[in-house]
Amino acid sequence: MPRILIADDEENIRDVVQYALERDGYQVETARDGREALERIEDGGIDLIVLDVLMPELDGLSLCRIVREQGQIPIIFLSSRGEEADRIVGLELGGDDYVTKPFSPRELSTRVKAVLRRTSARAGQDSSKCIVYGRIELDPAAHEARVDGEHEVNLTVTEFRVLVAILEHPGRVLTRSVLIERAYDDNTHVTERTIDTHIRRIRAKLRPFGLNPIVTVHGLGYKTP
Repeated sequence: MPRILIADDEENIRDVVQYALERDGYQVETARDGREALERIEDGGIDLIVLDVLMPELDGLSLCRIVREQGQIPIIFLSSRGEEADRIVGLELGGDDYVTKPFSPRELSTRVKAVLRRTSARAGQDSSKCIVYGRIELDPAAHEARVDGEHEVNLTVTEFRVLVAILEHPGRVLTRSVLIERAYDDNTHVTERTIDTHIRRIRAKLRPFGLNPIVTVHGLGYKTP
C-alpha cells in the first residue's frame, strides 16, 4: 500500500489523520516539524505528503518548494487559513490539493485516494503513447515532460494532466470545466480559478525555453496556438 507522510506540529491532528489513513489500509509515517519531514522524504519511499502550512523549523510552503525541486511527490496542504489567496499560493508552489482545518478525516482520506489515483492508474488511461507538440514531448506512462528531447520540465501531476489534455487536442478550445474533469477524479471540488493557476504555472515553467503552447480564449477556455 502507498506510504503517506503526515507533517503537522499538532499531535492530535497527526493522531487523527494517522488513524483515518491506517484504517483505509495506508502505511503512515509522521513528522512533528518541517525539518523532520524533510529527513523522512529524503530517506525515500514516500508516496504522498499531508503537509501542514504553519510548522516550526521549516514551514509547509518552504518544504513544498524543496520537494518540487527534487521530484513529484503529491502534496495535500492542511491549513487553518482558508482564504482563497492562501489556497492559490499553495497550488502555485506545486500542491495538488488543499484542505482547511477543521476538516473531516473521512474527507481527507477521500482526497488522498483521489490524488493517488491521479498519480498512478489514470496516467496509463490518459494515453499509452507519447504526445508531441512542436518542441514539447509528453510521456504519460512515465509522467515525463521534455523540451527538445533532453530538457526535463518539472510539472506536478495536475499540471501534467492539464497540459496533456490541451496538447492532445491541438486547436480545440477546452473549457475550464472540461479541464477540471480531465485533471481531477472523484468529483473533487475545485474552482475554475484553480485551473487558471495551473495554466499560469505551466506557462512559467515553459517560458525559459521560449515556449507558450497555451492560448487563452477569453470567455471560453484554453487551446493551443
